[in-house]
Amino acid sequence: MNPEKDFAPLTPNIVRALNDKLYEKRKVAALEIEKLVREFVAQNNTVQIKHVIQTLSQEFALSQHPHSRKGGLIGLAACSIALGKDSGLYLKELIEPVLTCFNDADSRLRYYACEALYNIVKVARGAVLPHFNVLFDGLSKLAADPDPNVKSGSELLDRLLKDIVTESNKFDLVGFIPLLRERIYSNNQYARQFIISWILVLESVPDINLLDYLPEILDGLFQILGDNGKEIRKMCEVVLGEFLKETKKSPSSVKFAEMANILVIHCQTTDDLIQLTAMCWLREFIQLAGRVMLPYSSGILTAVLPCLAYDDRKRNIKEVASVCNQSLMKLVTPEDDEPDEPRPVVQKQAGPSPEDCAAKQEGAASGGPDGSCDSSFSSGISVFTPASGRSVAQSWVGGPCRGPGWRGHSHSPSPQMSRHTDSLFPVLLQTLSDESDEVILKDLEVLAEIASSPAGQTDDPGPLDGPDLRVSHSELQAPIPGRAGLLNTPGTKGLECSPSTPTMNSYFYKFMINLLKRFSSERKLLEVRGAFIIRSLCLLLHAESIFHSMADILLREEDLTFASTMVHTLNTILLTSTELFQLRNQLKDLKTPESRNLFCCLYRSWCHNPVTTVSLCFLTQNYRHAYDLIQKFGDLEVTVDFLTEVDKLVQLIECPIFTYLRLQLLDVKSNPYLIKALYGLLMLLPQSSAFQLLSHRLQCVPNPELLQTEDGLKAAPKSQKADSPSIDYAELLQHFERVQKKHLEVRHQRSGRGDHLDRRVVL
Repeated sequence: MNPEKDFAPLTPNIVRALNDKLYEKRKVAALEIEKLVREFVAQNNTVQIKHVIQTLSQEFALSQHPHSRKGGLIGLAACSIALGKDSGLYLKELIEPVLTCFNDADSRLRYYACEALYNIVKVARGAVLPHFNVLFDGLSKLAADPDPNVKSGSELLDRLLKDIVTESNKFDLVGFIPLLRERIYSNNQYARQFIISWILVLESVPDINLLDYLPEILDGLFQILGDNGKEIRKMCEVVLGEFLKETKKSPSSVKFAEMANILVIHCQTTDDLIQLTAMCWLREFIQLAGRVMLPYSSGILTAVLPCLAYDDRKRNIKEVASVCNQSLMKLVTPEDDEPDEPRPVVQKQAGPSPEDCAAKQEGAASGGPDGSCDSSFSSGISVFTPASGRSVAQSWVGGPCRGPGWRGHSHSPSPQMSRHTDSLFPVLLQTLSDESDEVILKDLEVLAEIASSPAGQTDDPGPLDGPDLRVSHSELQAPIPGRAGLLNTPGTKGLECSPSTPTMNSYFYKFMINLLKRFSSERKLLEVRGAFIIRSLCLLLHAESIFHSMADILLREEDLTFASTMVHTLNTILLTSTELFQLRNQLKDLKTPESRNLFCCLYRSWCHNPVTTVSLCFLTQNYRHAYDLIQKFGDLEVTVDFLTEVDKLVQLIECPIFTYLRLQLLDVKSNPYLIKALYGLLMLLPQSSAFQLLSHRLQCVPNPELLQTEDGLKAAPKSQKADSPSIDYAELLQHFERVQKKHLEVRHQRSGRGDHLDRRVVL
């Protein structure tokens, strides 16, 4: 500093003392400055007052010499004390140089700056509020200062400023929110603690309504909730708890839609405390805001449904998520099934429309000036806007929840569901491969509800008749009650195949087609879960419809190997599953036109597998036709697989399902073709355990002469059970031969390419 420079009205002694390295001498100089300024105040000499402040600021506080800077700071504080209530007129000139010293490399100088600002603020009190943002900005930096003395000094200043804000009713909250939103994303724990403490203070002031600006800071609060410090997490919990209480008290003023995606983001975090807190908020939002939350259902379900699979370690989160799920389901009403038309959204609050919320959320997602979630959007966590092109089904059925626990709620799927079936079914079908039986059952419940929905009924599915029966899957239409099926064409007398059941609709038939495609492309699924899936569907839907439609579809299956395997699976389920008891009884006697229609449809598809065809004839007591079929077996290619299936059929005959068949062996005269058919199977088998089993059974067939009674001798001999006049068995036998010829041609083609293992045996 130039000693010859004129610092008037500061005397040379004051200047010299301000530059001294000793604090006591600088303090004496400060007292002299205070006395001098008081005289100027008394004289109302504002020019000299400004000159003193400017000199202390430019020549001392902003000097390159550290002792001069210290002298300038204490001098500015002295000026403020001398000015008293008039200090508000000079606050900008007093505060700015002091705040500049907050960034000084010397910790002692930062401490003195903090001390000086404390004195300035203490004198000015409420007059400093117009400068609150710059004061807050400076304090937020000192809160993270590594020097404990500086940090202690900043805490004193911080408490003073909080007292002033609490006492005043002139705090500019609107101007403060952008700074708060910026500072809330600090990663420093002391800065975070500083921010949280201020939010607590502002929330406690009756004249300050921080709830209106909650969307601006909510994401940052959840970020702080994940801090490693236990004390900070606890403070943040308290703050969020207070905001939630205020939300419950004044739901009409809460901007639910603007905060929905923020909660969705944090409900997907790996931090248990954040996830539980966000889930609790989401629960309250759904219950308080009602249908305002429906546009965000996709994101909410993505966040909630995975939590339903949590174990006891996260039981609290699971329970809250379950409440969220149920509450959201209750918001869906039958009115939502109506076609989309412009109509007002039912709201429980006077808040922004979903469209406005979408625009604001898009702004937040893009990192715009109004976005409060910038740090979260880069984390890879899913977030959804109301205008999202991704369907709800796609976002949660195939998502982390692995299975749809969110079913059709209390009413059937809407007519609008038809718009989404193409995207919905693949996702639902994919879920059938899940490892959990519970997930598969829930998935099947969803599919069953869609497939049985009246919304899918069609008055006229289009022309189904035609000479070419090999139509593609995409061309298949849903058979409707009372209409002849695809096979009711010239030359197929009595072979109607379309069931007359209320569950058949376009969704149902599409489901059956896609399910069979799934089994065809994923043979492991068919092998491991096929029977479980089909049996479960028979409980959820009409068993006759399932078997009728699958047989109808398999009739056109081009992959004959899959058709044979699928028919074998369906036949095993039909003959052994308790779920199919009623259907077996329906087929047992073929008393009704419907049962005969079903038999014909099954028969034509069952022809893909000769042994299953015979078993179907045994089930329906068509013993003569079974015998005729077995006679045709001599013309077939007898392989190990074929003999294995005959072996299994023999084992099945010994099961309780065929008790009636075994008892009919007592009536030899009435059932000659049954005995001949069984002997035919015996002749097909090599002398294996199955051969011995069937042989012993046939040895039990009594001599008809021994069974004759007096009444029986007088009566005319009973004939074989008359075939149903409505079934053309000759046509059925011809169809069997055609199908087997086709199978033989395919096997020979594969053998010619070298990719078929010839497993024929020589008897």
